[in-house]
Amino acid sequence: MNSSEENAVSGMSAGRSAMRMGPAELVQAAAMARRFYLEGKSKIQIAEEFGVSRFKVARVLETALERDLVRIEIRVPAELDAERSDALRARYGLRHAVVVESPAEAEETPDPENLGEVAAELLGELVNEGDVLGLAWGRSTIHMAAALDKLPPCTVVQLTGVYDAGTSERGSVEAVRRAAQVSGGDAHPIYAPMLLPDAATATALRQQTGLARAFEYFDKVTVACVSIGSWEPGISTVHDMLSDEERAHYASLGVAAEMAAHLFDSEGRRIGRDLGERCITVRAGQLRRVPEVVAIAGGQRKAAAIDAVLRSGLVTSLVTDTSAADYLMTAGGPPRSALNRADPDGL
Repeated sequence: MNSSEENAVSGMSAGRSAMRMGPAELVQAAAMARRFYLEGKSKIQIAEEFGVSRFKVARVLETALERDLVRIEIRVPAELDAERSDALRARYGLRHAVVVESPAEAEETPDPENLGEVAAELLGELVNEGDVLGLAWGRSTIHMAAALDKLPPCTVVQLTGVYDAGTSERGSVEAVRRAAQVSGGDAHPIYAPMLLPDAATATALRQQTGLARAFEYFDKVTVACVSIGSWEPGISTVHDMLSDEERAHYASLGVAAEMAAHLFDSEGRRIGRDLGERCITVRAGQLRRVPEVVAIAGGQRKAAAIDAVLRSGLVTSLVTDTSAADYLMTAGGPPRSALNRADPDGL
C-alpha cells in the first residue's frame, strides 16, 4: 500500500472526528479496513484474525466510514453520467439506461456522434452468440455500426427500408454489412425505400424474394437498435419524406415522435397507422416481442420525442445524453414501466 492509500484508509489526517478514536482503535480500524476493502477478505476471516466477533468487525467498518477513516470513490469514464443513468432507468423502468455527457457546444445537436460509440460498446455487452440483431434506419444507428469493433457471432437483419435508395450504401445497408462483418455472421439488408407511394406498392414489394427473406427474420430478432425522431424537419426521416399536406395531417393527429416509421403521440400511443401500411418496416407488434430494444437518441430537440416513445413500452433500453436526460427526469406524469410491454392499443 502506498502512502496515499495509507492515508485514505488509516485516516490519520481525516479530520477531528477521526482523532476522537484512540491510537489503538485507529490502528485496528485501519488494519480491518485494509483487509476488507483492499485485500477482499470477508468479515468472518477478519474476525478470526483479530480474535473478535464478526459483529464487531461490522461495527468497526461502519465507524471507519462514518468518521472518514475510509473514503469510497466510485469512478466511471468521464463521459458517462452514472447518477443520471440510474435515475433515468428507475423512472422509466428500463432495463438499461446510459447517459453520456453532452459537450456544452453540442447541446442543441440531435444525436451527438458519441452516442453511437457508447451504444456500440453497450451492444457488445447485450448481444450473445447466435442472436439475431436488427437495425432500424437512423443516423444514430449508422454511427453505432461504424463504431463497432467487437460483436459475438450473430445474424444481422435490416428492420426498415432506406431513406433514399441512392444513399443506401452509405446508410442502413452499410450499417447491416458492417455489423455482420464485425460479428462474422450473415447479413440480411433490405434494398428498398422506406416509404412507398401507396399501400398496394408496399405490399407488392414486401413479397419480392429478397425482401421476404429478410422479413422472415423479423420474428426471430433478439436485440434491436432503433433511432427516435421528433416531428420536425431534419429530425425525423419520415417527416422529411412526406408532402406538406401529409405532414399537416399527421400533425393534426397529435404526432410527437417517430420510430422505425411508426408515429406516436405525447402519451406513447400509436397514431397514423395508415402510414405504416405504406412503409417497409418491422411491425410494432413484432418489435414489442423483441426481448431487448435499444433506442439511441439525444439532444434537447429530441427530448420530448424520446419521452413519447419510452411511454409506448416498445423500448427496453436507452442511450442518450445529459441534455435530453434532464428533460426526461421532469417530463409529464410518471410513465409506465418500459418493461411492462403490454400494448395499450391491443396490437
